[in-house]
Amino acid sequence: MSCKRKEKAAVVSQEQIARDIYSMWIRTEEIAGLAVPGQFISMYTEDRSKLLPRPISLCEIDREQKLLRVVYRVTGKGTGTEQFSRLRPGDSVEILGPLGNGFLLEPGTGKKVFLIGGGIGVPPMLELAKQLDAEKQLVMGYRDEQFLTEEFQKNGSLFIATEDGSAGTPGNVMDAIAANGLDAEVIYACGPAPMLRAVKQYAEENHIVCYVSMEERMACGVGACLACICRTPEIDEHSQVHNKRVCKDGPVFLSTEVEI
Repeated sequence: MSCKRKEKAAVVSQEQIARDIYSMWIRTEEIAGLAVPGQFISMYTEDRSKLLPRPISLCEIDREQKLLRVVYRVTGKGTGTEQFSRLRPGDSVEILGPLGNGFLLEPGTGKKVFLIGGGIGVPPMLELAKQLDAEKQLVMGYRDEQFLTEEFQKNGSLFIATEDGSAGTPGNVMDAIAANGLDAEVIYACGPAPMLRAVKQYAEENHIVCYVSMEERMACGVGACLACICRTPEIDEHSQVHNKRVCKDGPVFLSTEVEI
């Protein structure tokens, strides 16, 4: 049975932490108490011309204070994310959540693990890093400007890759793993499809259990519209084709369950 809720959340704080990247803390009535690492919320704008909400991954969860942190990228003028960036403390925003499934902590507990994030797939790895009791190697990939690095350093060993070579290993997350001679027993990853494809291949070649959080454009966020499907080896019971719904069946999958 779904535990998702729709409610008005109060904005507690908002700040820009990198170019086009914003961090917002919101106070909820119930959603923060239900959420787990890897889930997301749908956020609604006040602009009624934008009927569909925007799916935003959860970066941090404070159950005691009923707080959620979302770190998101503003994708252009007039967009829903640009409207969110104008919210200030005391404002409210309508949200639905928690949505999707989260990362399973048990497979990585007590193990040597990779937590791999790329681009806007970096933020959801923070709460996982905080909750996972393991030997954590945090491998984060950025185009250029980094964010959340101080928080990651408090929760594991941080390795950075940048496409422009301005910090850490020049290149991508797989280059950082190779350059630092890293290895792991379990992998958790979130990021763009090319990164996940490379991580999935690495996991298969090295016989490592791997969980991937898929990034797809979503419409309804609850599995009804089939707008965010991904290819799978098995036939989905809902659609009767080789697809799964990222918002409902995911966003977290075993890498062997999906074709990337």
